Amino acid sequence: MKITLLKCFLLVGAIFSFNLMGAQEVSVSGSVTDANGPLPGASVVVQGTTIGTQTDFDGNYTLDGVPSDGTLVFSYIGYATQNVAVNGRTSINIVLEEDAQALDEVVIIGYGTTTVQDATGSVSAVTAEDFNTGVISSPEQLIQGKTAGVQITQSSGAPGAGIEFRIRGTNSVRSNNNPLFVVDGVPLSNEATSASGPDIGFGTSAPSNPLAFLNPSDIESISVLKDASATAIYGSRGANGVVIITTKSGKGASQGGVLEFSSSLSISEAANTYDLLNRNQFLQAVEQFGGTASDQDFGSNTDWQDFVTRTAVSQNQNLSYAQNYGGGSVRATLGYAKQFGVVKNSSLERLTGRVNAIHRFLDDKLLLNLQATVSRVNDETAPLSGSAGFQGDLLGAAYYANPTWPTDPLFNPGGLLSPATMLAFIQNESQTDRALLNFSAEYAILPELKGKINVGYDTSESTRIAVSSPEGRNLGQGVFGNGVGSLNDLNTENKLLEATLNYNKDFGNSKLDALIGYSFQDFNRKGRNVQAWGFQTTDINQMGRDIEESANAVESVISGRYQQYGYDFRSANVFVNRLFPTPAVTNVSRPVVPVRTIFTDTFDTTDELQSFFARVNYTLANKYLFTATFRADGSSRFGSDNQYGYFPSGAFAWKMHEEDFMGDA
Repeated sequence: MKITLLKCFLLVGAIFSFNLMGAQEVSVSGSVTDANGPLPGASVVVQGTTIGTQTDFDGNYTLDGVPSDGTLVFSYIGYATQNVAVNGRTSINIVLEEDAQALDEVVIIGYGTTTVQDATGSVSAVTAEDFNTGVISSPEQLIQGKTAGVQITQSSGAPGAGIEFRIRGTNSVRSNNNPLFVVDGVPLSNEATSASGPDIGFGTSAPSNPLAFLNPSDIESISVLKDASATAIYGSRGANGVVIITTKSGKGASQGGVLEFSSSLSISEAANTYDLLNRNQFLQAVEQFGGTASDQDFGSNTDWQDFVTRTAVSQNQNLSYAQNYGGGSVRATLGYAKQFGVVKNSSLERLTGRVNAIHRFLDDKLLLNLQATVSRVNDETAPLSGSAGFQGDLLGAAYYANPTWPTDPLFNPGGLLSPATMLAFIQNESQTDRALLNFSAEYAILPELKGKINVGYDTSESTRIAVSSPEGRNLGQGVFGNGVGSLNDLNTENKLLEATLNYNKDFGNSKLDALIGYSFQDFNRKGRNVQAWGFQTTDINQMGRDIEESANAVESVISGRYQQYGYDFRSANVFVNRLFPTPAVTNVSRPVVPVRTIFTDTFDTTDELQSFFARVNYTLANKYLFTATFRADGSSRFGSDNQYGYFPSGAFAWKMHEEDFMGDA
């Protein structure tokens, strides 16, 4: 299914963004220092792009692929950002100056806020003013190259591809190394919410980006908690760091209301290609190495790299309304984006709606806050895979394909794999509907004491259908003449209940900020993975419908609980594997269905997490900062004899610049 709503926005005032190819690229190196010496971990980014790096321990950096007429942006927390024009130079050294205002900036931390200069833990925050620009398909790209110690990479260049988010390196050899993501106070599950599936002739499909459901235009700030002092408040799930995403509200809008619309159109193409042999060069090479050119000449002259890639045109439309009416504020947004990949048959389509509403009651003692987002994400994935075997995926096939082969997908390449066959006869599409809601009520019991109840709900329904047509030669798994397909359904539900008490008191020469809280979170995942073989049609769209029809027909004749079922074309019965009340295998009569063989595995799991946590921040004389944090996590995944894990941390910081012996700054 394709989203058609809002596509008409493309006709309304699109803003064109082009990369001018005339500018020469140079490699720029240099150092970043302050008045006291090198600044390790400073950010160096090409303005308006995601090209960036960080300085090393000695404050040095090297950045390749910089336009000679571009601008470098140098930034570091607590220092004023500098924009420096390259003007063809290959060496640029910068001295950053401290920014007192930046040290007073508020940053989001776990269950609260602090300022940069009062943070005892390692926290980096990037706000909307400093986000990357350009073709941004998901939130993590907004801060790519912006934060020291953070590496963000995609599993491939395809739109919506999975991400690797590493904070201060890799912490686990076998487990997931991605951090905990918290969106508007709701910790997300670290497991995939987009359905993925098995081999259908070219390798397994990779998981999709877990943050793709968020509209980057809705995000106000992203805070990255890096060390134990900052992340301990999230317990076991903070081992790889924590990324806190805060969306925009209407607090900064005028009382009359502000209606905004933005539209952009971007064009991209493959940055680099391999220098492959053309027809004549290939046939000469065949003769040179002892072959017969006529045996390898099929009459065409095909540039297979050019055949599998394209110039991609993408669009992004956003409509928002924000109002601050004194007693509260509201912001509502509607967004549509369609990003096409440079490789054919790859795209991401996203429709999002979001409402953030705040209102105060009882002389401002009671604050109610609602944050809700709904989204639909359509993923189209090209036949690309890291587990495609010796023949490779679409790009691998394009690199070794005979340039004399025609682009006819029905052409028989004699046991080899034609890129034209893969593009024409493999289809992999998924649709994910997701809703994330968070409601909180905060009441000022005393001027220094506030209580807060937070309720969160995150649910998604995802379906992936991937098929290889019976017309696809050499796709493996007996595809040719039969066809192979898979249907993957994944439904997730994440429920959150939190209660906190916060005491904040200024005693004149000292300040105390104390927090205690309770959290309960329930995670449910259920769905089915269906594999089918032997189709009566060559229509790849009909093949997907046949898989679903066959699975539903079989399930309709099975009574009771089961985990697996299946049959092959030689059997008149369907076997059913059951685990409850006792493990057993039964058989039911096979209904008439349009596929010859089918196997289905179902799953339904629930995990619970119950936590108690506390944090104390104490500041003495505005010079000495003390932080103590403790969390106890009880998980249904832990053994009954060791149900809880305990995570304490402590930190101390000293503002030396506040001491008299330091003199005036």
